[in-house]
Amino acid sequence: MTEAKDERRPAGELEASVMAALWAAAAPQTPGQVQRSLGADLARTTVTTILTRLHDKGVVERHRQGRGYVYLPVQDVQDAQGLTARRMHSELDRDSDRETVLARFVAQLSADDERTLRDLLESDER
Repeated sequence: MTEAKDERRPAGELEASVMAALWAAAAPQTPGQVQRSLGADLARTTVTTILTRLHDKGVVERHRQGRGYVYLPVQDVQDAQGLTARRMHSELDRDSDRETVLARFVAQLSADDERTLRDLLESDER
């Protein structure tokens, strides 16, 4: 086997690439359109699988078009930061003890991040 065949992309890299293609598009995209915009050596079935997983995670919407679907980012995930925020919420929702999870998250923040979070919370209180 060649070395290139043995190398696999990091778990979120393909999803991030697909999301970038959807964000760059002016309209909902078919898996084939996403595949072409990526310009990568990916099979259309691989792109379809990634889009299906993103749909299952609630990150993209899909609408029937002909025999297939077209995909677009959900409203609150219009950029990489929105996607990260969605992932953070998903992780938080996985644990029943939200208070402990949040306390440990905050305890591990850098001083700059803690200051930013505090400023954001204070600005929401106004």
